[in-house]
Amino acid sequence: MKVKRFMALSASLLLAGGLLAGCGGNNTNNAANNTGGTNGAAGTATDSSKPVTINMFTASPEYTDAFNAYIAEYKKVKPSVTINLEIMQADYNTVLKSKIAAGSTPDVFQTTAGGDIDTFAEYSADLTNEPLAEAMTDAVRSNMTSSDGKVLGLPVKGNLFVLMYNKKLLADAGITEVPKTTAEMDDAITKLEAKGITPFANAYKEWWVWKHIFQHFVDAAATDAGIDAKTLVGNFIAGETTFKDHPVLYDNFFSFIDTTVEHGTDKPLERDSNAEVSDFALGKAAFMTGKGAWDEEAIKKITPDFDLGIAGYPVSDKAEQSQIITGADQALRVNKDSAVAAETIEFFNWLYTSEYGKNWFSTVAKVIPPIKDAPMPDLQMPKEMEEILKTEQSGDLSVNYSLDTFHQKFGELMQAYIGGSKTKDQAIDEIQKAWIQFGSAEQ
Repeated sequence: MKVKRFMALSASLLLAGGLLAGCGGNNTNNAANNTGGTNGAAGTATDSSKPVTINMFTASPEYTDAFNAYIAEYKKVKPSVTINLEIMQADYNTVLKSKIAAGSTPDVFQTTAGGDIDTFAEYSADLTNEPLAEAMTDAVRSNMTSSDGKVLGLPVKGNLFVLMYNKKLLADAGITEVPKTTAEMDDAITKLEAKGITPFANAYKEWWVWKHIFQHFVDAAATDAGIDAKTLVGNFIAGETTFKDHPVLYDNFFSFIDTTVEHGTDKPLERDSNAEVSDFALGKAAFMTGKGAWDEEAIKKITPDFDLGIAGYPVSDKAEQSQIITGADQALRVNKDSAVAAETIEFFNWLYTSEYGKNWFSTVAKVIPPIKDAPMPDLQMPKEMEEILKTEQSGDLSVNYSLDTFHQKFGELMQAYIGGSKTKDQAIDEIQKAWIQFGSAEQ
């Protein structure tokens, strides 16, 4: 079994899972209260006249309104279907594993893509032959596909991982070109601070922002090693390489983090995602680290005329290694053993293939669509992404090659590093051990 490591939870965690089961969609209760399901047989006809309840458990609070919008729209299409949405973020992974361990797997749940597609494979309906799989872009479908070639996930959205910058503040400091190398970034910092402008807004209270920064350095390390990022991450997981083999990780990554702390907003370990967005949107910093396309709406709500720019991270002295990263890093999964699996798949087929669904991504959720033949949202970041990708390649979404159990530990260790409780070498040693321990779905 591929998920033994999180099934062996402590008694207290299992108890918590039992207490939480009522809000996550108990499979036994679904079987008793709903009809029309066929234990996940894809393509099975459903009886549209019988009441059905689908329980969704997700970790994307920023899309609460957008999710509720498509739920309301589907109610018009299928009045007999009720979709209950439960969203949490901080303890999502722990609670999800508690629900699974307690036998209360939700009808729909969210995981990261890539390696975690295999981690949760035994709970996920096979969507390979569904219309929704055909609708996905090729790159996104690959992020949703297991090691044995089955499509087991649904992309929440296409994504974009970048270093964001305030065009006005850079112009005020006389910076005409966004920095692409470490030397250019040092020069930009000097110019910004000479004008009294704080260079960086950070959200280092969040464990997940660290992986978004780190993957840019992983891509550069892979290029320097003459291999792809997936191979490099696999080598770390196998214990066959170390940070010291890759100067861009051992030196440049930590130097960049030190720089963002030294030249960033105060108390970085107390700044969460919302605080960082507020700092950046209000012009308190020129660059925003660790974030992505999902933040533009929040920035524009605070400062509607904000002139937002995007760039890759300056990871080395090679300008070509400064790349934006695109892809799908989050997946929804349909519980294959749900009593309403067939109805759930029918719902997502509608979302990913209907005209409403094609427009939902761009006009309601305002995200980069993960499906073909869908318009881009009327936002700066996707438009700039399209322009950049006309002349430059996207970096590899290397966060997908490790599991979120590793990424969470990685973030916690980096927090300890900047908090001063671990030295650089101590943090690295524990990161490498965590990569071996948590790195692969096969363990």
